[in-house]
Amino acid sequence: MKPLGEFEVWLVTGSQEMYGEATLRKVAENSGLVARQLDESAAIPVRIVHRPVVTSSESIAATCRAANAADACVGVILWMHTFSPARMWIAGLQVLQKPLLHLHTQFNRDLPWGEIDMDFMNLNQAAHGDREFGYIETRLRIARKTVAGHWQDPYVADRVGAWSRAACAWREAHRLKVARFGDTMRHVADTEGDKVEAQIRLGITVNGFGVCDLAAAIADVPGSAIDELCARYESDYDLAAELGPDGPRRAELREAARIEAGLRRFLEAGGFMAFTDTFEDLGALRQLPGIAAQRLMADGYGFGAEGDWKTSALVRLVKVMATGVPGGTSFMEDYTYHLNPDGPSVLGAHMLEVCPTIAAARPRCEIHPLSIGARSDPVRLVFDAEPGPAFVAGMTDLGDRFRMVANVIDVVGAEQPLPRLPVARAVWRPRPDLRTAVESWLIAGGAHHTVLTRAIGLEPLADFAEMAGIELALIDEGTTVAGFRKELRWNAAYHHLTRPL
Repeated sequence: MKPLGEFEVWLVTGSQEMYGEATLRKVAENSGLVARQLDESAAIPVRIVHRPVVTSSESIAATCRAANAADACVGVILWMHTFSPARMWIAGLQVLQKPLLHLHTQFNRDLPWGEIDMDFMNLNQAAHGDREFGYIETRLRIARKTVAGHWQDPYVADRVGAWSRAACAWREAHRLKVARFGDTMRHVADTEGDKVEAQIRLGITVNGFGVCDLAAAIADVPGSAIDELCARYESDYDLAAELGPDGPRRAELREAARIEAGLRRFLEAGGFMAFTDTFEDLGALRQLPGIAAQRLMADGYGFGAEGDWKTSALVRLVKVMATGVPGGTSFMEDYTYHLNPDGPSVLGAHMLEVCPTIAAARPRCEIHPLSIGARSDPVRLVFDAEPGPAFVAGMTDLGDRFRMVANVIDVVGAEQPLPRLPVARAVWRPRPDLRTAVESWLIAGGAHHTVLTRAIGLEPLADFAEMAGIELALIDEGTTVAGFRKELRWNAAYHHLTRPL
């Protein structure tokens, strides 16, 4: 079963009537085989559905409208097996609302040198048929991904797979509802943003609720639900003795379970797949949600602390992109640095809310004081992140556009134990190096809250930014501060020129 098998991508092949029925039958047969091969690839998490060959403006437009209306269809792959005059595509491309991938391939991998005749040449014209199509895409300023290569090459499946993950996230964005309990942390700037523009640009709906609404849902949690969750905590994690059945702090564990059960019910009832809270507005809540936020993230929910709805939404979208892939995805924050010249690194953490999907080992359930929030000590999961390649990404509102900043990193183990740090944490080394990465992040105005994932590479995130028409500023092993600064200036001009009046 494909991890995102409830969704499908349509493979639509272009040709024209002048080639005759025999050629068009061969085009349909060949494109069906291409679709079947891609559908069987483990690298592609959605179903690839073969659609009838289109040969006229009317059939093209009808197919594009059908794709728009098909709820399961998250995107369309277009391929010109033969020459397909591009003016036929204008009306269809103008109405297409689903993400588009232009696949530049041909049915045969090798040329049958001794057998080539004009029939073969007319049938296998993608080399210039796709150039004609690429022209009209560019002329119409169609956002799309272009993949070139033979359809049996694993490289092609990998690229299509990355794009299809982004397409699923794009679909999710247009259905995503974020619940905000309380406002953003007072006086903080980068967690703010234009919620109306986010809904226009990304489809995300963000609405606020009083903490009293959440407190009422928590108060209604029955004791049986609390008992069930406490049993889950005991089975899933190493439970601190003081939180055990006979421990002196068992009541705090039960309160944490009550908060999780009530929060989960509130989100499920409203269809919310992402949420925020803030320690400055807890109302009747006795604890800042710690283990509740961690476990909800592990189940796929987005989360942002201190009212950060942009990061909450981004956590959810990256989790959708990473469906079925090991490695984990979490809310994160660059907290402090290790500036030893031999191995400078970042210690990332948060007060409580780091997702256990990134844990290197079985988390430990503990309770410790929290010096802010003026509530009782919250229960949380404590662990170290699994080492390996990853990236962190954050989203900011620049006033005239959204910018995502992403940095390729390597999660590493802590050089020494951290026995007095009672939170989940990750230690990483940014590429190309800490100094370049941090200077570039600051120049870009990158957010202080991020998403960290080891599950996927950056390609799906870049594809998503292309679909959304938002800026992605990438910091990786090839970044220099001077070059990055120039890129930001070029991006500013581009987004200014393409912004509608």
